[in-house]
Amino acid sequence: MTIASGRWKHRPEGSTWGDYGADDQLGRLNLLTPKKVLEGVREVREGLRFCLSLPLDYPGGAVLNKRRFPPKLRPTSRDGAPTLNFALSRENPLFTDVICDDRVELYLQYSTQWDAFAHVGSHFDANGDGLPEKVYYNGFRAGREIKGPEDDPLLDDRSEVGALGIQNYAQAAIQGRGVMVDLRAHCGDAHRAVGFEELMAILESDGVTVETGDMLCLHTGFADHLLKLNRQPPPDVVERHGVGLDGTDQRLLQWITDSGIAALVADNYSVEVYPARPTSRPCCAALPLHEHCLFKLGVPLGELWHLTPLAQWLRSHGRSRFLLTAPPLRLPGAVGSPVTPVATV
Repeated sequence: MTIASGRWKHRPEGSTWGDYGADDQLGRLNLLTPKKVLEGVREVREGLRFCLSLPLDYPGGAVLNKRRFPPKLRPTSRDGAPTLNFALSRENPLFTDVICDDRVELYLQYSTQWDAFAHVGSHFDANGDGLPEKVYYNGFRAGREIKGPEDDPLLDDRSEVGALGIQNYAQAAIQGRGVMVDLRAHCGDAHRAVGFEELMAILESDGVTVETGDMLCLHTGFADHLLKLNRQPPPDVVERHGVGLDGTDQRLLQWITDSGIAALVADNYSVEVYPARPTSRPCCAALPLHEHCLFKLGVPLGELWHLTPLAQWLRSHGRSRFLLTAPPLRLPGAVGSPVTPVATV
């Protein structure tokens, strides 16, 4: 039963708005119950751990997104000097300590990341006045529109959307059962879209079962390819390498809804193929799978995870399930975050 909200009178067709409460900010992460965590724990048999993060200075440059740049790591300042190999004897000759202390300029969605629900919203008539307005998951409204580079937005300018920041994922302490789908083993490294029928055929071929509350991971090999490029990806790397989901396939979007997955993760740039395939629809989202998952369903999206070593191990052992632990930075109001996921088998 849908719970009415003071923020909206109408919810998008097929959405989960209100299903987890009028003020819900966790979406399908509500399905990561203690029972689901225990299901993930029961997949641990060997005690082996896999780091599912790329180094945070990958992919390198600004090829994947011209608005995102590699981290800039610098020492802090101590009495006007860089705090790098700083001898505390400079302050007191009796001290023997040598100190390093860093700061970083970090683009939060440059490398291995989570997208928060505040990352992608839509124009939708949520209040029933006949005029679409800018809203995010569960009807949280956008703040004022930022007009230009001279208009420096503060956290307060994010209005209600700050409530959908990445801090919610961190507080939920994301952990549960991960399920791997090895798209690369079936599709190779060519760049193309995978739709509903092909995905279902792969699940059946590999005997992969997806249940409510699982976190679905898609191995395409794209992040593995980036590692081999040593932070020098060519400009067309996204258009030439690795598959992605077809966000325009309505049956695929419906399957994501019906599957009850708690999160959707891939090792490629955007989970779905971007730009999306042209359709006959007169109006549509540029990122239809993002809109479906983040805006309508409250399904977190993980991108650029390093899944190849785990996928290869699982395949060689005839397995597809594992314990996944993946909380982001607890940074209030942020629309995305780096993450260092850990898989345990």
